Amino acid sequence: MTTAPDGEPAAARDALRELVAVMDRLRSPGGCPWDAAQSHASLLPYLLEESHELAEAVEADDRAGLREELGDVLLQVVFHARIATEHPDEPFDVDDVARDLVAKLVRRHPHVFGDAEVESMGALHSQWDRIKRAEKKDRGSALDGVPASLPALARAQKIASRAARAGLDAPVPADDELGAQLLELVRRAHAQGVDAEGALRRAAGAWETALRDVEVAATASGEEAGTTPDNPRTPDAPS
Repeated sequence: MTTAPDGEPAAARDALRELVAVMDRLRSPGGCPWDAAQSHASLLPYLLEESHELAEAVEADDRAGLREELGDVLLQVVFHARIATEHPDEPFDVDDVARDLVAKLVRRHPHVFGDAEVESMGALHSQWDRIKRAEKKDRGSALDGVPASLPALARAQKIASRAARAGLDAPVPADDELGAQLLELVRRAHAQGVDAEGALRRAAGAWETALRDVEVAATASGEEAGTTPDNPRTPDAPS
């Protein structure tokens, strides 16, 4: 495999350049009307959908699906970067995005790219937090920056993680008994190093499979799922 002067495989660079060129063609006059009509905001649903599909491929250990879904997520990055070039006052392109990312990775790994030494994962996390605080001086709290749009379970665990690393603790509000119980489960998951969102997603998927099996068995026997003597379905029952 040939390499560029900086050591990057030439084929990889050519493929990424080709992707950027294809996206530019789609977005430019004479390209695709749909692509030309999109904005950062209009693409958000697709970014979220592709991210969920990528997570599904990872959890299913679907190698072909993983490769495809990574490509779909990469498309979203390239698409947003192409739209960003059109901003009248603050344009940037995919190369700017990559440069910023490279600088961030180097800056946040001084134990790899510098002279810093870390003796444990705890020390590594502390170093990471110090660097982030220096970068984001406008944040007044260790809890700032947790996206409000995260699913509730994932957001709760992110808050738990931030609080634990900052040495913060407070009683779980008991105003909502069920909510408090769910939050305690999230805290327990964090303490055990378990991704609560992923655990619930996998459990829900397994339950869905079991429910579908029951549905298929009921259909095969000529019965309607859910209409047992102990669970009669009435005309106004919610479905």
